Amino acid sequence: MNQILQKRIVPVAVIDKLEDAVPLANALLAAGLDIIEVTFRTAAAADCVRAIAQAHPGMLVGAGTLLEISQVKQARAAGAKFGVAPGLNDVIVRASLDAGMPFVPGVATASEVERGLELGCKLQKLFPADVLGGAKLLKALAGPYGHTGVKFIPLGGVNAQNMAEYLALPIVAAIGGSWIVDKKLIAEKNWTKITALTKEALTTAKL
Repeated sequence: MNQILQKRIVPVAVIDKLEDAVPLANALLAAGLDIIEVTFRTAAAADCVRAIAQAHPGMLVGAGTLLEISQVKQARAAGAKFGVAPGLNDVIVRASLDAGMPFVPGVATASEVERGLELGCKLQKLFPADVLGGAKLLKALAGPYGHTGVKFIPLGGVNAQNMAEYLALPIVAAIGGSWIVDKKLIAEKNWTKITALTKEALTTAKL
């Protein structure tokens, strides 16, 4: 997971068409970002993960919105290197870890943070970050949990305007950026814009 800690940005993409998968990955790589999370919200998700993983073996390809064991198995078989979910489901976390795929569960409360740690998940997703309190909540969680080594990836309401505030917090490993790979931009095949947005985000992440 060092790639996530180094780049500090995880673009979260909803890809409807398989034909857009590799061009999207190319657009991110052109900006210098070798990480992508492909959400399992579309029928093409598993094939998209496979296509990107095969085209760019060095890219850290994750599978998001994993809500069922069957999706975990599909993601792993397709070549996903980590799994993500909006919530914390013990069964899904264990299935992913048993398959040799690190998992980033979604958490919204202190109790869920503790449950995630008990399951061995030191990297957790705060979702929906903005609604829950954003940076203020993360600062509060850092008090009792900072010493455990847990790190968070806030997602939900995170954008170019507030990402620096999140990344300034030591307890934040990276931010989840869906605006970088907006569904509309993918549909329009506006790879140039995606590359530009990614470069801007990477520049901000280095501040």
